[in-house]
Amino acid sequence: MRAAFDVPAEGTDQYRCFVIPTAPGRDRWVSALDMRPGNPKVVHHAILFQDITGTARKRDTGAGYSCFGTPGFLPARGLGGWTPGSLPLRMPDPELLHGGADLVLQVHYHPTGKPETDRTRLALYFTDRKPQRRVMDLPLASNRIDIPPGTRNYKVTDHFTVPVDVDALGINPHAHYVCTEMYGYAVLPDGTRRTLIRIPAWNFNWQQQYTYATPIRLPEGTRVEMEFTYDNSEGNPRNPNHPPKRVVWGPGSTDEMAGLHIEITPVRESDAEELSQTLWGKMMRQLGGGLYRPPSK
Repeated sequence: MRAAFDVPAEGTDQYRCFVIPTAPGRDRWVSALDMRPGNPKVVHHAILFQDITGTARKRDTGAGYSCFGTPGFLPARGLGGWTPGSLPLRMPDPELLHGGADLVLQVHYHPTGKPETDRTRLALYFTDRKPQRRVMDLPLASNRIDIPPGTRNYKVTDHFTVPVDVDALGINPHAHYVCTEMYGYAVLPDGTRRTLIRIPAWNFNWQQQYTYATPIRLPEGTRVEMEFTYDNSEGNPRNPNHPPKRVVWGPGSTDEMAGLHIEITPVRESDAEELSQTLWGKMMRQLGGGLYRPPSK
């Protein structure tokens, strides 16, 4: 970040976007990303986007700009992010950094009760190797979260049926503090169930993007499922509320989320456009259902 950002002691969580200009020049291929918050106590998560429109540059006059949900422009491409506990990210295949693009860092800040400052840093690693495959994001998510206080076994689900043969390369789960268990699996056309990820004791401070040692083949017609479990009782040691309070979907650290992102690539390049359009349709349906709108309390 070009300058440190002051996070107030009190108040609601903030989503702030900071523009980091890159030098004009040719397109580059990024092989890895290392992101390091200057103050992990206040950084809930961070995401790195590319802007080739110049929109973000006009909005950031030196201290960033407010950007809840989306960064305020249609990103040319994402490059990854940071969550508590995550390690530097090696891309399954190199990602394109457009020549002259502005890097836009979206940071979610959570006040700690005293004034704090943050100056997050990032490093990009480049390669001359071009991607050998087209990697896409299969997003499973739910904003239908409304957990009464004392509820011990609250579940949310989502699913998606892949329209073509794909290989799953990696997986990235996300939730907040009262989530206790995550389960992602695939039901193949022959009825076989393949576990994609299972975390029996979720810990917000230990998040990671996981890369499979070998890709997992998911044939056309495979139904990919997500099931997250939450414990909003006094018996959950990670519950931030004592006594427990109603917890709903929302952007704040003490709200909840449910997201499972699976990196996939089509087995046949000729299927890439169909897969891309189907995934885009799923994302648009989620957005239309209020994925980025906090529910009324």
